[in-house]
Formats: sequence, structure tokens, C-alpha cells
Amino acid sequence: MESISIYIHIPFCVRKCLYCDFLSSPAENQEMEDYIEALCCEIAEQGSSYVNYTVQTIFIGGGTPSILPGKCIEQILETVFKCYHVGQECEISMEVNPGTVTSDKLISWKRAGINRLSIGLQSAVDKELKLLGRIHTFQDFLNTYGQTVKTGFNNINIDLMSAIPEQSLSSYQYTLERITGLVPPPTHISSYSLIVEEGTPFYENPPELPDEDCEREMYKITGDFLKTMGYQQYEISNYARPGFECRHNQVYWKRGNYVGFGIGAASMVENVRFKNTENLGSYVNYYCGQDAEGQKEKTIRECVQKLSLEEQMEEFMFLGLRMIRGISEESFREQFGKTIEQVYPGIVEDFCKKGLLRRKTDPETGEKRIALTSRGIDVSNLVMAEFLLT
Repeated sequence: MESISIYIHIPFCVRKCLYCDFLSSPAENQEMEDYIEALCCEIAEQGSSYVNYTVQTIFIGGGTPSILPGKCIEQILETVFKCYHVGQECEISMEVNPGTVTSDKLISWKRAGINRLSIGLQSAVDKELKLLGRIHTFQDFLNTYGQTVKTGFNNINIDLMSAIPEQSLSSYQYTLERITGLVPPPTHISSYSLIVEEGTPFYENPPELPDEDCEREMYKITGDFLKTMGYQQYEISNYARPGFECRHNQVYWKRGNYVGFGIGAASMVENVRFKNTENLGSYVNYYCGQDAEGQKEKTIRECVQKLSLEEQMEEFMFLGLRMIRGISEESFREQFGKTIEQVYPGIVEDFCKKGLLRRKTDPETGEKRIALTSRGIDVSNLVMAEFLLT
């Protein structure tokens, strides 16, 4: 059977953070209950389309999925297990935020099958958290982490942010030290630089941020320090202890099949990309409204796109180059019937001469690979833009 991954979107949160441009907002209990009903209907209805696939990873994201009662997460995953062939070793992740976690919820999540949690901390400095608009303090995080470990979760990611308002090199170093000093330490750490997106409060009233030189130094500190603490960088912004790399995210970077459920959820199955409507009312009415049956002649899917061969090649390059191992030249030839040099004449060689890319032979498999150098990561957007064909 072919493999597929599932993404489930929960669009609710306690309060929007000042930098957040994700599809999320606060909601009343009834609105959340109606959405979960519609979500489970979608998951069940689509099951017949994927009978020939084995689910290898599930990721529940948002928003803040942990805002939901534990029974809702159990209901969602019960529907998935009932309607899909879920592999025995399936990685099942969920995003959680401090301040929304209780012991009862943790027990429910474990009972539902969740085996990996991703905790959104961002910073260990309370002042920085407040400037971001986070609803929690660092102590709230410590309480959540302690509860999580006590409940028996042993695969935990911590999300951090760099280049945020009033952050310094020393305060960022402090955050890294506090996180790696946890007992037991997290198995995975993600650290992303703040990007001010249009439509957010930060875009309307830009805060003062660390300059580019400071941001680059923070990035270097992350890799250097985490390496000394036993973490291996396997993607531009992700670090893991051996064996704890996020399998779900690697499906995206390697262009595997995945299907998304919920509003705004994106999918790619057999090189066809599609996305659900972002309109919550339309989504709920489609599955649960009084005229739900009549709606079936319509669709809630938007942006259906069959990827051309050129678009597939582009994605292979700029998604694959996010990974520290880079991309396999042999895999490119097998998938597309041409070598990278035939499709991108001179580009790889030129970037290698400039010190932005490097060719290497994998010591384990013997395959030839192309990867970004440290300098290349600093200007990764520039490098990846050269692999656009359309």
C-alpha cells in the first residue's frame, strides 16, 4: 500500500498573538462543537478515497488544538482510526500551548493515541513573551512540561522564536540553555526567526527588532549550542536528538502524499494540490447544515492544481534543499528521467563555486547529494529562487 499523511486543522485559540497570520481565532463553545462535528464528517466522508493508503503520520495543528476538551481530540482520532488504515508505527503529533493544558486533557490525548507533542513556548523570557502577545509565562510552560512528562509523553518538541522584539543574543542564549536544561530534555527543538506578515498587528505597528547581523548570529548560536547538547540539525530550522526527527514534516519536504482536513487545510496527493475553503460558516454548513445534502453537488475545495513536471521539479529542489542532507541526484533522475544538470545547466556548479551549495557522497548509502552550505543557508531564498522554472 502507498503511504499518506494526515493534517487536521483546529482554527481556534484563546487570543491571537501579535505576529500570528495563521487561520485561527477565538470562538464560543458551540462554534467549536459544530466545527468538530463537521470535521469528523469530512474525515469520515473522505475515507473511501484513501482505502489503498496506509497513514504513516498524523499532525493536529492550529490555532491551538489543546484549547479543545480532551473528548474532542478522542472523537477526531477515533474517526480517523475507524475510517483509515493507520500504521502501527504511526507518528501522531499535536500542537499544544501552555495555559491550555490540564492533567485530564493529557490523559485523554494519550488514550486517543497521540505519541508526540509540540509545545509552543517561543521564549523563556516573560517580557519577550508579553511583547509577542503570548497568553502564558515561562512558569506556565514549566508547569505544562512537567505535567506532560509525568503523563508519560517522551517525544516532545519545543517551538522557539528568534529575532523577536527586545531580544538580545544573551537573552536568546538564556532561552536555549533553559530549554536544553529541562529534565528530561526535549527530544526536538524548532527555532524560527520572526517574520512580520501582512495583516498582523506587528505589520500595522512594526516593533523594533534585532538587526540582520544579530539575527544571523542567533541562527549560528542555535546550531552550535544545540550540537554541543546532543541535537542534530536536520532541516534549516529543526534540531533533534537521533531518531526523533519529525516524520510528518519530512513528508512535506520530500513531497510525499498528504491530505488535510478542516478549514484552510492543504493537501497534495499524487501531484495534485488542493485546499479547503477558509470560511468557517461555509465549511460547517457544507457538512452539518440543514441543506448539507444539497451542498454535496458543490465543493468546499479551492485551488485544485495538477502540478506540471516543471513544478514538480521546482518543489523537489526548493523543498528538498531545506533539509541539511539536501537532495539526492539519483532520486531526481529516477523521478523525472533527466539529470539535475540537464534541467538546471550550470546552476549547481556556479553555486558550488560561490560556496553556497556543496556536492557530497552519503557515507551510508553512497548516493550523491546536493546540499546548502552554512553560507547558502544564510541566503537560502536567493539560492532556491534559481531553481524556479515557471
